[in-house]
Amino acid sequence: MRQRQADKRLPLVPIRSFSSTSPCSRDHHFDTLKFVQRLQTEGFSEEQAVAMMKVLSDVIEESIQNLTRTMVLREDQEKATYTQKVDFAKLRSELLSADSTESSLTRTSHERLTNDLAKLNSRLRDEVQRTQASVRLDLNLEKGRIREEANSQDLKIKETETRIEQETAALRERLEAVKFSTLQWLMGVCTGTAAIILGVWRLFI
Repeated sequence: MRQRQADKRLPLVPIRSFSSTSPCSRDHHFDTLKFVQRLQTEGFSEEQAVAMMKVLSDVIEESIQNLTRTMVLREDQEKATYTQKVDFAKLRSELLSADSTESSLTRTSHERLTNDLAKLNSRLRDEVQRTQASVRLDLNLEKGRIREEANSQDLKIKETETRIEQETAALRERLEAVKFSTLQWLMGVCTGTAAIILGVWRLFI
C-alpha cells in the first residue's frame, strides 16, 4: 500500500543502476547513498529516490553557489573595513575642520553683530538725547512765549481796568455836575415861583 502511494506521488523515471562507486562529476555535499536508501526504506522506489536525490543535490549546489557569489572574501572585507576606517577618519577630520571654520565664522559674525548693535545703541542714544534737548528747548520757548503773552494780557487787562476806572470817575463827575446844575435850576425855579406867588398875593392884599 505504501509503495503504491509513493508511486502516485512521483512520476516514474527510467530505471538506472545506482551504486556508491558510480563516478560523479561533482561533490553532492551529502551522502547520496544513505539518502537514497533512507527514501527506499520510507517506501519510495529506487528510481524515485534517485530522482529526489538529484533534485535535492541540484538545489543544494545552486544554494551554495549563490551563497558563494554573495559572500565577501575575508581579505576583501578587511580591505573594505580599512577603506571605511580611512574614509571615516578623513570625514571626521573634514567635519572637525568645517566645525572649527564654522565656529570661527560664527564667532566673527557674532562679534561683528555685537559691535553693530553697540554702535546702533550709541547712535540711538545720541538721537534720543538730541530729540529730548530739542523738545526741552521747544517747551522752554513755548513756556516763555506763553508767559510773555500772559504778561501782555495782564498788562492789557490792567490798562483796561484803569481806563474803565477813569471813565467811571469822569461819569461820576459829570453826574455830580448835572445834579448840581439841576439843583441850581430847581432852586431858581422855586425862587422865581415864590416871588411870583408873593407878588400876586401882594396885589390881592
